Amino acid sequence: MSIQVQGVSKSFTAGGARHAALTDVDLDVAERELICILGPSGCGKSTLLNIVAGFLPPTSGRVLVDGRAISGPGADRGVVFQEYVLFPWLTVAGNVAFGLELKAVPSDERMRIVRHYLTLVGLNAHADKYPVQLSGGMKQRVAIARALANDPAIVLMDEPFGALDAQTREVLQDELSRIQSVEPKTILFVTHSIREAVYLADRVVVMTSAPGRIKQVVPIKLGETRDRFAAEFTQYESELTRLVKEEVAKVHE
Repeated sequence: MSIQVQGVSKSFTAGGARHAALTDVDLDVAERELICILGPSGCGKSTLLNIVAGFLPPTSGRVLVDGRAISGPGADRGVVFQEYVLFPWLTVAGNVAFGLELKAVPSDERMRIVRHYLTLVGLNAHADKYPVQLSGGMKQRVAIARALANDPAIVLMDEPFGALDAQTREVLQDELSRIQSVEPKTILFVTHSIREAVYLADRVVVMTSAPGRIKQVVPIKLGETRDRFAAEFTQYESELTRLVKEEVAKVHE
């Protein structure tokens, strides 16, 4: 397994009280698999992603990457957030090259890698622009290229398309699907969008309302070419909607 989440629980203290965000989460993610995580707001989706990233320690349990327990962030895991987190004083190329510079990759090799990934995300013609000159969709492409340029085995994506308009969101879903077919990575992808999960995922993990546990794992057997309007696609949407609504209803009981 590329990622193994073993008995992970996480609690926080707020206002003098202890609150459980996650309880006994177990999840195996295979190499080059794309897993989407769904669930009601506050169910611990982002908390789980941050634990896998190494940004948060679990209260109990552990996360293994290729059989080794993690103790913090690592170059084997790239992260793409909903906020673009680009450096405004750097060009597009400079943003993508940033991690490579930290690793002291030689200049010629660094620029070769930057050109490759900017071409992959369709931004080679915009290499010399600054973030302020880019649309939201273009900024997120830069963030994806930057994560991929460091060649992580695992990419962790926390609602990366959540702030985009519907049309741009679908375009970037198509782009991510295409990139995954060209340079497959192990991807853990948090989303609130059931339609997005069905379109992208090999499997969808549905979490319970807080404290988050895994309610059900749904394999998506639609093949590589996915028609958002096909009957099979709609069936998966309906099943996942039912599962998530069951948990949303519990929040309001």
